[in-house]
Amino acid sequence: MDESDIYARLTEIFEDVFDDDSITATPALSAKDVDGWDSLTHIRLILTVEKAFKVKFSTSEIGKMETVGDLVTLIKARV
Repeated sequence: MDESDIYARLTEIFEDVFDDDSITATPALSAKDVDGWDSLTHIRLILTVEKAFKVKFSTSEIGKMETVGDLVTLIKARV
């Protein structure tokens, strides 16, 4: 799976989790850019990503993520 495939899949996940078809997963996208991206939605997002990519992230990895680019880096390291 290459990086563009990961971003495409993440875009689908973001659209579903945030119920917003206008969201596009980009490397610089962060919680401050998306309405409704609070701590509970973040947990739902991470669980959905883990299930979709069949990966698990540690609590410290999740805490260090600041952008979607950080998330993609972690996914790429595991798939």
